[in-house]
Amino acid sequence: MTERFKLRVAVYLVLKNDDKILLMKRAGSGYFDGWYSLPAGHVDGNETLKSAAIREAKEEINIDLTPDDIDLKLTMHRQGNGSEYIDVFFEVKQYQNQICINEPDKCSELIYVNPQEKEEQIIPYIHQALNAIKNNINYLECDWQKE
Repeated sequence: MTERFKLRVAVYLVLKNDDKILLMKRAGSGYFDGWYSLPAGHVDGNETLKSAAIREAKEEINIDLTPDDIDLKLTMHRQGNGSEYIDVFFEVKQYQNQICINEPDKCSELIYVNPQEKEEQIIPYIHQALNAIKNNINYLECDWQKE
């Protein structure tokens, strides 16, 4: 019997301050280092999407969340880095603790910025996701090869 296809799943956190979004500058990972992204991470086994988002919020930017503190805004199905992903974007409504860089080996800067001002420095699929969220689009397919 052949092994079933496996999909990677990642969660992303969208923290807003007026028209600005919290972005983190990637560093040290070998994946889009020097580019801006959202706080994010892969879903581990045996955890829900919201649990993964809550865990990643603490690991990456030191904030505490509850399931009621986040709302699903976008589901993206994309190809990238040789794999297929389901990316799930949650907007953070409220949180506890001070935002800070909690993984300095993976992040060199945290800034609130209007995404249009840094468009050329944001990972392209992240920028597409932010535009979709801004336009109330809740599902997006991204980076699929044309046949």
